[in-house]
Amino acid sequence: MRGQKVILDRDLAELYGVPTRRLNEQVKRNRSRFPADFMFPLKPKEAEILRSQFAISSSRHGGRRTTPYAFTEQGVAMLSGVLNSEQAVRVNIAIMRAFVKLREIIATHKELAEKIGELENKFQKHDSRSQRCSKPSGNSSNRLRSLSKNSDSNLPVDLLRKLRSRPHYTCIPSG
Repeated sequence: MRGQKVILDRDLAELYGVPTRRLNEQVKRNRSRFPADFMFPLKPKEAEILRSQFAISSSRHGGRRTTPYAFTEQGVAMLSGVLNSEQAVRVNIAIMRAFVKLREIIATHKELAEKIGELENKFQKHDSRSQRCSKPSGNSSNRLRSLSKNSDSNLPVDLLRKLRSRPHYTCIPSG
C-alpha cells in the first residue's frame, strides 16, 4: 500500500489476541512512537477499496466506524513495546522474521529476473547470428563430388556419402 509492505491494525490485533480498539488505544497513547513512516491511517478511498475487496460491512450496517491504520515493518516492531504481553513479544518476533523472509524472497526474485534477462539477451544474439547463416548453393556438394572422384583422396567413400547427405551451412561472421 502506497509502495510499502504493511499490515492492517485489525490483522495485527487478531495476531496479538487483542481487540482492534485496544491496539489503537495503545497506539494513540504512545503517538510519538509512531511517526508517519511507521504507521498511517488509510485514506477514505483506500478503506473503501478494502471494504469491497474483503466484503467488510459498512459502518451503516454495524461494521467498522473508524479509519483503519496500516503499520510498516518499523511500526510493527514498535508495537511490541506498546503492547506489553508475552504473546505480543512472540507474535512480534514471528512478524519480524516474516518481513526478513519476504525481503529475501524479493531479492531472490530480482536476481532470477536479472539472470533470465541475461539469458534472453544471449538467445537474441544467438538468433541474430543464426539468421545470418544460409545454405550454400551447391559449392560444398560440388567439392565433395570432386573429392570422391579424385583417386588421390584419402577420405573413405562412406564418410563422403554421409557428408553429402547432410545439409551444410555457412555462416557470415558478425561484424
